[in-house]
Amino acid sequence: MQKRWNILSAEDAKITALQQNLNIHPAILQILVQRRIDTYEKAKDFFNPSLSQLHSPWLMKDMDKAVDRVLTAFNNRERILVFGDYDVDGTTAVACMFSFLKKVYEPSNVEYYIPHRYREGYGVSKAGIDHAHAQGTTLIISLDCGIKSVDLIAYAKGLGIDFVICDHHTPDAILPPAVAILNPKQTDCPYPFKELCGCGVGFKLITALAEKLELSSSAPMDYLDLLATAIAADIVPMVGENRILVYHGLKKANEEPNFGIRALKELSGVPKDLLINNLVFMIAPRVNAAGRMDDGSKAVQLFISRTVDEARQYAEMLHSDNTDRKEADKNITEEALAIISNDTTMAASKSTVVFQPHWHKGVVGIVASRLIDHYYRPTIVLTQSGEYIAGSARSVAGFNVYEAIHQCRDLLLGYGGHFYAAGMTLDPSNVDAFRTRFEEVVSASITPEMLIPEINIDAVVTLSDLKQPFFNIIRRMEPFGPENMQPLFMVSGVTDSGYSRIVKDAHIRFSVKQGNILFNGIGFNIASKFHLMQNGEPIDIVFTLEENDWNNEKHLQLKVLDIRQHLPL
Repeated sequence: MQKRWNILSAEDAKITALQQNLNIHPAILQILVQRRIDTYEKAKDFFNPSLSQLHSPWLMKDMDKAVDRVLTAFNNRERILVFGDYDVDGTTAVACMFSFLKKVYEPSNVEYYIPHRYREGYGVSKAGIDHAHAQGTTLIISLDCGIKSVDLIAYAKGLGIDFVICDHHTPDAILPPAVAILNPKQTDCPYPFKELCGCGVGFKLITALAEKLELSSSAPMDYLDLLATAIAADIVPMVGENRILVYHGLKKANEEPNFGIRALKELSGVPKDLLINNLVFMIAPRVNAAGRMDDGSKAVQLFISRTVDEARQYAEMLHSDNTDRKEADKNITEEALAIISNDTTMAASKSTVVFQPHWHKGVVGIVASRLIDHYYRPTIVLTQSGEYIAGSARSVAGFNVYEAIHQCRDLLLGYGGHFYAAGMTLDPSNVDAFRTRFEEVVSASITPEMLIPEINIDAVVTLSDLKQPFFNIIRRMEPFGPENMQPLFMVSGVTDSGYSRIVKDAHIRFSVKQGNILFNGIGFNIASKFHLMQNGEPIDIVFTLEENDWNNEKHLQLKVLDIRQHLPL
């Protein structure tokens, strides 16, 4: 797939000013300025993430009300239910809050509840509230959900159940009748950092409770590895408090991990220290798989396990669920690609809407993302769910798929989501009409540029720049994530040394030179562009710089994302 290369820039004056205090390579200074780290103080904080930089939890609107209500429950010996969503953010948040409350309150008066993805759906459920009522619960702490559940929380209030909401989703104009709503995205919430995940908001409540109970300041830090997993999985910006919490959460995960993290690390085959990519690509999918394929409460059981052996039992279950998820994902993706390629109209469309009644509902969102890797355009994957059709949408950079679905709302029974991802339900009789309408809406509003994936290149360098000190500073920019991605570099006008080759039919093992400097690397799934290297003409490459550790020997290598025929800069 052809990609657009966009080379980012930064103000020269700011780079020069920063260079007065930081004696590092100009390319890295340029990246820091692009990321708004343009003073010595900001750079010092960025390169030395400290827990002392975290904001006081009491700055969050309603924190005093939330703490007072929980402490009142303690004093009155009330039953408390910790309620959370079935994904990574929700299950880690529940595990943290449940574990903390069991330490500081009567364990027999605390329980947790994860709604079943298919029987109850996302967020606060009537079944969960009815369960709480039957148990004599009078306080529910909801995590990663609740902000949209106006009617259900009113229903709970009518049953004598109070809610404390810990959420991070954008609130609507009408808020639920909860005792306290902790959500930094409320327009009148003064909390300085707005991008916490659901587990992060729960962590702030734990921190405030620990202060009020006069516990050690280290007490909330027991949950940093679970919180880091939630932040990594929920794709929230890796800046500010999120980056500090992940930095220290990874340290805990490697030095004194939660038994569940330790068991998943063993099963995932991570031989050394966990890095952010391990959380995103190895730990998180296994946790998510529980809710996708079966029951998300298994993930909570994993994280609250009291022994390594108990954790291993639950980790095996999640590992099995993830194997099933990968198999379903692979099969459905192959079926969907065949449907598109065998339909000339669909193959030439500006959107994708595919439907098969037997596809597993738990993986249609993943499949939509996979299809975008092949056909870069807004994509919806639909399947049968009881009497209705349910689906997930994913989008491409710059296109608001939620708004496009909103314009088809008369054909839908329900829908929700945000700019890049959404879900919907519809009647089976409306599938064809919905496909036609969605294509009309997308065609009328998407620009040709949006249908070509863009690579944002942070800086142009030469192969001679790529030395160990250069790489060491990049490593100190970790953990990477949205708004602090691993830097993407471009080298212009390199040539094949004669030793580059295709491996496993899909990948390129690179050996390139620039002047008298030779560098090796790997490029996954770009073998179709190998012909650009074979005529001896210069090429441009886009890559990340990595360290290859093989047989206890380390050397720098390029991880190449794209190549093109050389174009003068």
